Amino acid sequence: MLKIIGIIPARYASTRFPGKPLVKILGKTLIQHTYENALRCKTLDKVIVATDDERIFAHVKEFGGDVVMTSVDCLNGTERLAEVVRNDKRLKDVQIIVNVQGDEPTLDPSIIQGVAEALEQDAEAAVATAVVKIHSADEAYNPSVVKCVLDQRGYALYFSRGLIPAGKTLKFQKETTYWRHLGLYAYRRDFLLHYASLTPTPLQMAEDLEQLRVLEHGYKIKTAIVEGESMDVNTPEDLKKVEQLICKQNTSS
Repeated sequence: MLKIIGIIPARYASTRFPGKPLVKILGKTLIQHTYENALRCKTLDKVIVATDDERIFAHVKEFGGDVVMTSVDCLNGTERLAEVVRNDKRLKDVQIIVNVQGDEPTLDPSIIQGVAEALEQDAEAAVATAVVKIHSADEAYNPSVVKCVLDQRGYALYFSRGLIPAGKTLKFQKETTYWRHLGLYAYRRDFLLHYASLTPTPLQMAEDLEQLRVLEHGYKIKTAIVEGESMDVNTPEDLKKVEQLICKQNTSS
């Protein structure tokens, strides 16, 4: 029986980098690297690519991956996951679904495991995600780096592109612990299928962060504090950095 699965949403269109999933890195496509890396997480009973593009579908089939076609009407990766879970008869008993980002081929499998287990072990949470400690002011101030603040039990209180906590000075303080949010989520099945019905919320739209919709509707997000290197591919310029990190990981493994 499949209990915990990983789904990798993959679309061909991208404003900054069209065709990104099929770009080659060290002889394999980005989506193949990501898929094979996710398979290294032994917590996952299955890994599936979800796409609305025939080229990506054919390519994943070609390298032997599990892939499902989804509707072009899905507005985001979460809706794509929900469609797969709702329609694929193989997944009728799945309890936890991990959304593995398709542009993070170097994500440490232990991070995937940590997020899945955080949700599995906490009955109050509908969603789990990962955070890692921030060590520099540059990272803390960077609006592309999403920050998270936690309560005493490890639930997310808020997410922001700004510096949080900011304090009276509104400046980075070395003695303060800052957390960077990693865009990896685990969902309970029932919540994932319910998610699309949640209306957009003011803070979600103000920060342009989907996870705030979950909090604003009163659901709990459990955080897993993790360590490990990862780098996503957003532009062609990122390819060289990711290539170097893949080489480093292969050397040290």
